[in-house]
Amino acid sequence: MIARTLSIAYVPGTYAKKRPEPAETAARYVQEWEARRRKVSRREANEEIPPCICVSRKIGVGALEVADLVAKRLDLRVADREILERMRGQTRLDEETVKFYDELYPGKTVELSALLFGKKSFQMDDYLRNLVNAVYAIALLGPTVFVGRGTHLLLPRERVLAVRIVAGDAYRIERLAALLKVPAEEAARTLAKIDREQRAFFRKAFGKKDAPASEFDLVINLDRLPTPRLAADLIARAYRGRFAEEPGR
Repeated sequence: MIARTLSIAYVPGTYAKKRPEPAETAARYVQEWEARRRKVSRREANEEIPPCICVSRKIGVGALEVADLVAKRLDLRVADREILERMRGQTRLDEETVKFYDELYPGKTVELSALLFGKKSFQMDDYLRNLVNAVYAIALLGPTVFVGRGTHLLLPRERVLAVRIVAGDAYRIERLAALLKVPAEEAARTLAKIDREQRAFFRKAFGKKDAPASEFDLVINLDRLPTPRLAADLIARAYRGRFAEEPGR
């Protein structure tokens, strides 16, 4: 999902802070996952996926910046859309993740597939199955902040703090225009295109037209908060409260 106008290209998740390249981070996660798989062949059947934060957002609100702040406070890893896309295309990872997950949670692979896809064949079945595998490969490594790709719909709901970050068009346009150093009109056209692509993805992937507030534990409107740090504080507090009895929380 890269939106292009006559003079700019914007990848959702971009912001001013210098971050590791997605390919490097994805490769590191794959190495960690493979090391874990070699070390752990089978766990107790009742072992649970570590608690995660799944951030859904309106494009352009600065959700990845908030996620990085949350991860720093809680000592969690971050997996955004770009990292998941890099991992999703690795066939061996996909196949081994299915096998490994099925060993940890016998029968859950079939249950999850039925929950997500049912009996109906969707155009994006292969894409989604590979995306699910990438999400679970990262989730099994340890507590993670996921950003985008509807991950709150993929992971077990009881193991997720589901957060929605929103803002009005004026906020998003002003932020993108400042980030890319382009006129507001150009930023508005870019966001409109990305919004259409995001809606199309959720229609194809999940058969959903929108993201209702009832899906989430916490909805944050950045129009009403002065800084991303305050949003990060709220999420961190909610995470600690949601999983207060978890070891190490």
